[in-house]
Amino acid sequence: MCFRKRNGYRPPDHFHAKIYTGPVPADRESPMARSETSPSRAQRSSPTQRSNACCFCWCCCCSCSWREDENRGRMKLPETKLETIPNCEACTKPTVEEMKQWAQSFDKLMKNPAGRNVFREFLRTEYSEENMLFWLACEDLKKEINKITIEEKARVIYEDYISILSPKEVSLDARVREVINRKMQEPTPHTFEDAQLQIYTLMHRDSYPRFLNSPIYRSLVQGGSRSSSES
Repeated sequence: MCFRKRNGYRPPDHFHAKIYTGPVPADRESPMARSETSPSRAQRSSPTQRSNACCFCWCCCCSCSWREDENRGRMKLPETKLETIPNCEACTKPTVEEMKQWAQSFDKLMKNPAGRNVFREFLRTEYSEENMLFWLACEDLKKEINKITIEEKARVIYEDYISILSPKEVSLDARVREVINRKMQEPTPHTFEDAQLQIYTLMHRDSYPRFLNSPIYRSLVQGGSRSSSES
């Protein structure tokens, strides 16, 4: 027999109290239970959001990607005028026929001072203006006959466009760089001839096709055509 029963021990009344299984009052509900059963404030206060996705690709919803492309194609090209392009080289205003000839070949564009100015402005928008600057510097070097001037200009060209420390360094392969380093021991007007040809080819193949489709060139041709028809 238990020692407590044998000595007349009686447990307190609260040991026999019935366990309450009803609903818990709100003021006594535990924080964890409230967080599990009640929605968050953000969920209660946030408005119902609608999906922007279209149901079918052929719908007339203005958010369809094909509608955006169509509307973008109808947008008017930003107008570009020759007066707004810096004259990096002295040149006369080109005619509409001259501007159209720029699209016939890259050589015709590069032989025209106004064409080089417009093309250089386009290269500036693509952050590759140094290619044109290097090509022009090489052309200027070829005109020199004074030895001291040749050495000085060759050094400047090397520091500005060939050195790997220059922010305007042009993209050349290792073979051409090696040739330049040898020729820089005794610079001549043709020290950078191989490098100039490589940059010319790069602009022809890479930048020139994009230039012909750019708003800068198309706007110039369209603006020149309108001026000719009005006059």
